[in-house]
Amino acid sequence: MQYTYLAIDIGSLIVPFIASFHPRLKFYQQWPFLWPAMLFPGLLFICWDCFFTSAGVWGFNPKYVMGVYFFNLPLEEVLFFLCIPYACLFSYHCIFSLWPSFRMSHRASTVISGLLLMIGVAGAFWFSAHIYTFATLLLMSLFVLWTGFLTKRSWTGRFYICYGLMLLPFLVVNGLLTGSWIAEPVVWYNPLEIAGPRLMTIPLEDIAYGLLLIGVEVAMYEYLLSVRGAAVRYEHPAKAADKVHPLT
Repeated sequence: MQYTYLAIDIGSLIVPFIASFHPRLKFYQQWPFLWPAMLFPGLLFICWDCFFTSAGVWGFNPKYVMGVYFFNLPLEEVLFFLCIPYACLFSYHCIFSLWPSFRMSHRASTVISGLLLMIGVAGAFWFSAHIYTFATLLLMSLFVLWTGFLTKRSWTGRFYICYGLMLLPFLVVNGLLTGSWIAEPVVWYNPLEIAGPRLMTIPLEDIAYGLLLIGVEVAMYEYLLSVRGAAVRYEHPAKAADKVHPLT
């Protein structure tokens, strides 16, 4: 039982990691851009995690962790910010490498950004007394404002598609962490610091948190690819199997 959280981390990572070496995907070639894209945002989210843990916003069930801690976080929670982003960025790479025509129009992307921004801002101020809800929705709104309107990033639509497709595995992993199919939650939330509505056992704020976490890491990943000029062009894998192009 004490290895439950570790098993969730490893289970999330193992298939994407092994598939990274598939000859049609060659995701390992993107590792020089992937690791810093995960490291810098991950450190910020770990600091956020440490602060909210010390403030009692959430905590961790000692029955489901090994007992090794990094400051006030279980080692498994720190590994979460490696395993989950890796799996998500791998999915982002695969979806648009294997199905390059799977696109979203700029108009649709803008509409989604607008809806997210309105929901985020309204929710942040409506639930301003709940620190997790307020902080998550406000930061998500700022991210959407930046990517969707201020800078109009070309990858925004791709990110929305990818995150939408990842919601099902997200619900499985987060459901396990919050106690959907096990006796007690691995991660508990202070009911005074969340708005209250849940999807199964998952606080709805976690969907916005996931969008923010993965969105920031996709932004960093795309930035590093563009700066270093070594992104894989999203075209048919039979044409792109052995070559690397700038991302457009």
